[in-house]
Amino acid sequence: MSALKEEKDNVLEIEPFYVANGSEIEIFEAAYLSRLPMMLQGPTGCGKTRLVEHMAHRLSVPLFTVSCHEDMTASDLLGRYLLVDGNTEWVDGPLTKAVRDGGICYLDEVVEARQDATVAIHSLTDHRRELYLERKGSEVLRASEKFSLVVSYNPGYQSVLKDLKMSTRQRMVAIELDFPSPDIEEKILLEAGVEQTNAQVLVRLGSVIRRTPLSGLREVASTRTLIAAGKLMARGLSFKDAASVAIAGPLSDDIEVRAGLTAIISAYEDPVQS
Repeated sequence: MSALKEEKDNVLEIEPFYVANGSEIEIFEAAYLSRLPMMLQGPTGCGKTRLVEHMAHRLSVPLFTVSCHEDMTASDLLGRYLLVDGNTEWVDGPLTKAVRDGGICYLDEVVEARQDATVAIHSLTDHRRELYLERKGSEVLRASEKFSLVVSYNPGYQSVLKDLKMSTRQRMVAIELDFPSPDIEEKILLEAGVEQTNAQVLVRLGSVIRRTPLSGLREVASTRTLIAAGKLMARGLSFKDAASVAIAGPLSDDIEVRAGLTAIISAYEDPVQS
């Protein structure tokens, strides 16, 4: 596959729906034009990935998304030699493709990656904007003018053992995101196909869960879980059943926490039956 075809395949042709909850779009664009790497901070399901997708379309650049995990190595980002048609050939990884051809490389949940993988990005996050490919004859790539590195990071979820080093954090522009305001969140649910009455009650439910202190609850109801509940309601499930399996179930297995969430859900009248 040619580089041109690969680049075309990574361009988002349809604009992803995104409603700003602050000045994150302006900050993102300014950082991109200034060639500064970005760190998106915020809870799970608050719209970090959707913001990156929206900005890639807005800036008309390819997007290379990498879901980081504990088994991911530097080779998964940079590339490796593979056997192609009987010949050993170097195949670029997503980071190398973005550096070489231009585009946004988005490392989702970057702290989940192994240390050797995160070390590989350091030379791209300062004035050098260079990528070192030791396994490819110590080749040095200078980043394209259209290259940008974006990572996501959930401060509230990470443990002491899984945290971003200060030396890495200080190389990046921090864009803090949170759950959208109720009026914006309702718009997001409506765009996702949730019926308006259901969207309104689900947004209220989400707000209450986020404000209620439940011991042992590491995450709260995200916009993503509210959309899932709304889609189940559109298929005929009751509000209680949809909210239980799409919101309470994924949030915790703890019996007491689940009981607390169920009590909150039960306090709401089913909008389908009202």
